[in-house]
Amino acid sequence: MGQASRTTTLLLDLGKRTQGGANSEKRAALAATVEVLNAARAFYIDFFLAHADKLSEQVTYYSQEHLEWREGLISANALLTWAESATVATAAHPSPWTGWNFTQAFPGMPFAYRRSVIKDAIGKVRSYLSNRANWERSGKQQGKPGWPAATDHPTLYQGCISLDLETLNLQDAFVRLNVYTGEDWRWLHYPVSSSRYLMQRLGEADWKRRSPTLVLRPHAAELHIPQVRRIEASKVIERKQDPDLVTVAVDLNVRNLAVMTVRQCGIIVETVFVTDHGLDAHRYRHLKRIAKKQWLSGRPVKGEHSNRQLWWHVDRQNSDAAHKVARIIANVCASYPGSILLFERLRKIKAGKGSKSRRMNRRRANQLRGKINEHARDKAYLSQVVTVEVNAHGTSQYCSRCGALGERFSYRGGQRIVEKWGKLFACPQCHYESHADFNASVNVHHSFYREGHWRPRQAKAPPKPPVEDRT
Repeated sequence: MGQASRTTTLLLDLGKRTQGGANSEKRAALAATVEVLNAARAFYIDFFLAHADKLSEQVTYYSQEHLEWREGLISANALLTWAESATVATAAHPSPWTGWNFTQAFPGMPFAYRRSVIKDAIGKVRSYLSNRANWERSGKQQGKPGWPAATDHPTLYQGCISLDLETLNLQDAFVRLNVYTGEDWRWLHYPVSSSRYLMQRLGEADWKRRSPTLVLRPHAAELHIPQVRRIEASKVIERKQDPDLVTVAVDLNVRNLAVMTVRQCGIIVETVFVTDHGLDAHRYRHLKRIAKKQWLSGRPVKGEHSNRQLWWHVDRQNSDAAHKVARIIANVCASYPGSILLFERLRKIKAGKGSKSRRMNRRRANQLRGKINEHARDKAYLSQVVTVEVNAHGTSQYCSRCGALGERFSYRGGQRIVEKWGKLFACPQCHYESHADFNASVNVHHSFYREGHWRPRQAKAPPKPPVEDRT
């Protein structure tokens, strides 16, 4: 049993008023709302840092799951109630603590916004205190955690937004937001860019909507609406005992973005190659232009961003390729219900030697592998497919048939040339030859089942104690 999540983006129309967009006052109200919420979040960050002992307080609570009294860390809801009682003037506690009068500093702020910034401040301060404690225990001089920042995208709880799916289905769709105009809080209507696809995505019955987030950009504003769905999937350890289990292994590379092999009952039943369609060469040309421009302009100036359009283009290319490859992987997994998706555990890949543009290109290619892994994991989980990362040691160096150490080679001009990054693989023991990426993908299955080279090592027997000579 698990939970899948996704985010649906609803774009606010901030174009010209004559073209159906919001007027300038409404656009300014969004910026003022974000600014005042950041100031309120900074207020509560300072408050919790001044009372850091409260966040580590141990309390006794009754566990409904275990049906017994237990002791644990104070919850975020209890901290929220305590913070409101200390900083907000109400009939029950009309006098807030000295120096922490939130009602006087932010008059008229809706309680939903106040509680959202308190929850954000609790998470930020707890994360900061935890990272600082880990840094102090490590004894390192560098890497000291920075002070928690107050800027964040506002979360619109119930009472801050009015979102009706029936009105969004119209051509002239609006959403009501409770925003700060600079003087008071007021409900305003904002036009949105809706579509049939968006309505279908938001109206799916098995996806539950959560509180949206307002993302304000320099020339646009968006509502990010998170959706969650319950997924039933058994544990990997239990499914591994099934002799008919289907595993889908993926080998990620640069030119062949993904090589998938499907194994069932010890036999490879399907193989899928996903090429980059020239992405690596196209990205290298752009990064080469960027490196040349940076060399001509000299040392970069702090605060200035150069080649932003080229960088955005490269990022969009990588993101688009990652989503497309992840969708292909998820479709293959969906055709085998109950399968397990296997990836190599690639966490320490670094760009090697070479020119600046070549190093950047390989670094971008390695980042693309991580994006494919992340997106494929999320998309496959919707089909109740669990993802497992296996040991990647030797998947490209050992033979997938006999397990012997082989070699990589390529054909150039009709001659066989042995090289480290050759496209083909050859085994000197069983004389097996295949595509190197296909051989590595098959070895991912062996690593998952602990076969061949990937069998766990036997623990060494302790040495026998010396025998005393009593002669």
